[in-house]
Amino acid sequence: MRTTVGIIGAGPAGLLLARLLHNAGIDSVVLESRDRAYVERRQRAGILEQGTVDVLREAGAGERMDREGLRHDGIELRFARRRHRVDFPALTGGRSVMVYAQTEVCKDLIALQLEEGGPLLFEAEALAVEGAGTDRPRVRFRHQGAEDVLECDYVVGCDGYWGIARAAVPDGRTFERTYPFGWLGILADVAPSHDELVYARHERGFALLSMRSPSVSRLYLQVPADTDADSWSDEEIWDELERRFETDDDWSLRRGPLTQKSVTPMRSYVHEPMRHGRLFLAGDAAHIVPPTGAKGLNLAVGDVVTLARALAHRTATGSDALLDAYSATCLRRVWQAERFSYDMTTLLHAAPGATPFEDRLQVARLDRIASSRAAETDLAEAYTGFPIG
Repeated sequence: MRTTVGIIGAGPAGLLLARLLHNAGIDSVVLESRDRAYVERRQRAGILEQGTVDVLREAGAGERMDREGLRHDGIELRFARRRHRVDFPALTGGRSVMVYAQTEVCKDLIALQLEEGGPLLFEAEALAVEGAGTDRPRVRFRHQGAEDVLECDYVVGCDGYWGIARAAVPDGRTFERTYPFGWLGILADVAPSHDELVYARHERGFALLSMRSPSVSRLYLQVPADTDADSWSDEEIWDELERRFETDDDWSLRRGPLTQKSVTPMRSYVHEPMRHGRLFLAGDAAHIVPPTGAKGLNLAVGDVVTLARALAHRTATGSDALLDAYSATCLRRVWQAERFSYDMTTLLHAAPGATPFEDRLQVARLDRIASSRAAETDLAEAYTGFPIG
């Protein structure tokens, strides 16, 4: 097989890149090791920044998102039994976020790719990237029981932290932090108890109230990193959520049957550089953020938008200038997202062994956000999204 851009991984990064390249008249082939059903039900992020929403609309992938997604104009911070709403449009000149699950983004992009785009091969396992430092890189892969080779002008690794692309970048430098806690997450068949996301700081640990639709709630509890989700009964989960969301008013938590329960680890990770020769890394292959800042999917979108622009510029002008700048351009945004995600995590989570002094500092930081428009604006601007490119 031969194509201009070989894309490893059919998550949101790989699928969106294929769509952007198709719209720019650049051919690609997407290789995905899993089957279509797995990709379309893989639960991940659910918050889309304003820039991500704009990109999906411009790419022709926003129709169902605009019909079924939930626009949110703010979040609520809870601490010391108090409630404070952060008004995004008022603080950012009109920006907001959209609640629309990654599974739905993938479904929309898969449908478009199969209808209009280049080849999208499911159950096609990438085995190796060869010749990345040459002008004829190739991807060896296995599909339908046989090995094949995809000859490319460029290869893009959108295959996550455990994929093969990251390992093919020699002499890379990594920066990481692993947190001593995780998130016990649930899906529940019950209407959300609040119409916007609620981030709660509590002495017993962090809690997050989110949603997937007007009838499905997504909630999280901070738990020790080695927690087994099945060690918590449904009733224990609801009781603990109720404690951590408690306020001095008459707000109450709606309960319902749980349909999913799992523990998400918390870590920060950056791989530099994000390029070697004609191999480029995007999304989780290059960086991971703790979910507190809702940045993972949105960073991946920023990567592939930057790369698609660079490839289109190369096609139109013959210049490699934007391709050469890809890693540095993306990493500026990545590190700001890492900083914000770290700040949100340390602001809201109970650190094991934290002293009373450190507890009071957390409350003081939250008080500052609630009382200072400048501090509140900084949070709102970061949450709704850093500029792409």
